[in-house]
Amino acid sequence: MGLTHTAFMEEEVKRGFDPRLARRFFAFVWKYKTLLFGGIALLILFRLSSIAAPYVTKLAIDRFMNRPDLPTGERLAGIHWLAALMMVIVLVKIAANYAETLTTLLIGQRVMHDLRMRVFTHMQSLSLSFFSRNPVGRLMTRVTTDVSALNEMLSSGVVAIIGDVITLTAAVAVMLTLDWRLTLASFAVVPPMMWGTRIFRKVSRQIYRVTRAKIARLNAYLSENLAGMKVVQLFRRERENRRRFDEYGRDLYQTHLRATFYSAIFFPFVDVMRATTVALVVWYGGGRVVQNAIPLGTLVAFIAYTDLFFQPLRELAEKYNILQSAMAAAEKIFGVLDEKAEVVDPPVPEPMSDIRGDVDFRNVTFGYEPGQEVLHDISFSVRPGEMIALVGPTGSGKTSIVNLLCRFWDVRNGSVVVDGHDVRNVAQSDLRKRIAIVLQDVFLFTGTVAENIAMGDRGMPRATIEAAARAVHADPFIRSLPAGYDGRVSERGSTFSAGQRQLIAFARAMAADPRIIILDEATSNIDTETELLIQDAMRKLLAGRTSVVIAHRLSTIHRADRILVLHHGRIVEMGTHAELLARKGVYARLHELQFEDREPVAAAAGPVPSVVREPGASA
Repeated sequence: MGLTHTAFMEEEVKRGFDPRLARRFFAFVWKYKTLLFGGIALLILFRLSSIAAPYVTKLAIDRFMNRPDLPTGERLAGIHWLAALMMVIVLVKIAANYAETLTTLLIGQRVMHDLRMRVFTHMQSLSLSFFSRNPVGRLMTRVTTDVSALNEMLSSGVVAIIGDVITLTAAVAVMLTLDWRLTLASFAVVPPMMWGTRIFRKVSRQIYRVTRAKIARLNAYLSENLAGMKVVQLFRRERENRRRFDEYGRDLYQTHLRATFYSAIFFPFVDVMRATTVALVVWYGGGRVVQNAIPLGTLVAFIAYTDLFFQPLRELAEKYNILQSAMAAAEKIFGVLDEKAEVVDPPVPEPMSDIRGDVDFRNVTFGYEPGQEVLHDISFSVRPGEMIALVGPTGSGKTSIVNLLCRFWDVRNGSVVVDGHDVRNVAQSDLRKRIAIVLQDVFLFTGTVAENIAMGDRGMPRATIEAAARAVHADPFIRSLPAGYDGRVSERGSTFSAGQRQLIAFARAMAADPRIIILDEATSNIDTETELLIQDAMRKLLAGRTSVVIAHRLSTIHRADRILVLHHGRIVEMGTHAELLARKGVYARLHELQFEDREPVAAAAGPVPSVVREPGASA
């Protein structure tokens, strides 16, 4: 039980920064280009205000504070004027920082919303085979954690990097203007800084990529265990599952610890370089001040600009961490967006008007994996209003027939035809809105009972919802709820019994008013009394409609117009209940075993008959 380490480590991607991923991400940002340019303008104003402040300090020292030759009044007046200018600069800096931060966060939230909607919408369009390959927790990570990483790159990374570059450029320009010799002395530590940054970038790149994969693995394992908690507790798996969760958690912890270790080395390294530069400036610049080669204000301003020079360098390293994490997340997100649906609508779908419910399977061969067919040359027809039943042991292909009829998968050979339309030639939505299905494992969504019956049709009248519930005898138990049809449904309907969930599923199918109804062992969790009520309601519902029933309980299909008996993906018998009993073949033996509880089916069933075809079916 649980997801293997190997299943997740294939997500570790080996390439570094990919400009194509960045371009694809910024296509989402470009939608808000007006806000983006406004934010950049505010950012430039904020950073230039930061650059201006030390220069005002230099002017105050050199022109007024360190000028004993000037009259006291003139010196005080100059200092007051520069103090007022400094106050204006500080106010502009605060306002620009506030507006820029607000604008950037607004862009980030909008882009995050758009990206999440794109991923969620795209996943809904993918074929079921995609979801069989990808655990729920991994996909949740794509929509939540990975999207948040991209948002952090936008709000705290890319825009801030632009500001850091502006600060660096402006600081260097002012430093060169003030004294080019001091500037060269400051740059003495740049080569070791570049060397350290290169090593840090190389080491951290793969760490962040591995981190994304391990977060996805942890989320998937957590999701799996929460969904299967009843089984976990029933089989006393708590200790083992806790051990494995701890193993995955510690593995993620060790990866985070490695990232923290390298950061703990690199950032102090940057601080040491900054302190070394300040020491060089004080040593060399102080000597020049003593020699009256440069004014004192220039040295004071230079020290401030040295800090402004190293602050972006330090922050650029932090932004690189964010960038690496975001690029690792982008690889996963756009990997999902690049997934192609295996079942797609044709370029020009055939119009599908109101159908009668005529279904034909014509020489259908199908397998979920190439070379592993689960259906072999299946041919049968269902006329409008007929009820057919599919019977056979587990793995005989019953559910696969339903999957092909709903076009969750496409046939490999042959065709499935509804009212003369090959299902591959019509839009999936047109086909499925004419089919209703009731599964053995009913899935209810959070919301109200009425919303679960309407199944997303906000315009469905309440009278239609209540009429559907009355038809399947669900109305009494629904009205017994504290809020009736407006009663809240918890996740997966956990507060309802299995029988109540199936009654709601029957009401959902009836409210849809389909032409074709599929029942996949739909009465397995209902007691005998309720089953009688359901069968009474189904007789009314199925009148004039085509129905396909999968059943292991043969008592539920006595009234079927025809029963198809499947074995190893082939139809081995076909006929009414009475006809199949009279033949004394596979169906008769299954019926005898089920109702008389004799020896196991495998021993009693005997040799499998040859494949049965309907009269006139193509070979």
